[in-house]
Amino acid sequence: DTTPSITIVDLFTHVAHFESRETIRADQRRMTANDSDADRRLTVFHAETDDDVHADHWEKHPLADEAVCCLHGAIRLHFRAVNPDTPDDVVQLRPGQAAIVPRDRWHRFEVNQPADLLAVTVRRDTQLEKRTTSNEKTHS
Repeated sequence: DTTPSITIVDLFTHVAHFESRETIRADQRRMTANDSDADRRLTVFHAETDDDVHADHWEKHPLADEAVCCLHGAIRLHFRAVNPDTPDDVVQLRPGQAAIVPRDRWHRFEVNQPADLLAVTVRRDTQLEKRTTSNEKTHS
């Protein structure tokens, strides 16, 4: 039989790698900042608390934009202010809403209500930075 097999993937434990226009493969999830994969990744995760989304760190993806989609619950997506004298931008995401995080833009998450999130980006060369009082001028 030459019919391709159908793959069922649990996206809470695996990621889908978009290797090319034609190929998608699933792998066990490993969320490291210095991932070697250059392909786009689709990841789904559940967040009960701020600890689940590493709210104490900023991150940025220098190789690609990131789409962050709220499937269930509610989150706040913080964008670090470009000018240090201005407050950070904060976006509320509810079920069915998505935000596009521009490439190389520092951002972080906070949980309003336990949430299921879907994210698509290139993880390679992702940078993380611990929050400090000098980089968290956030408005309410």
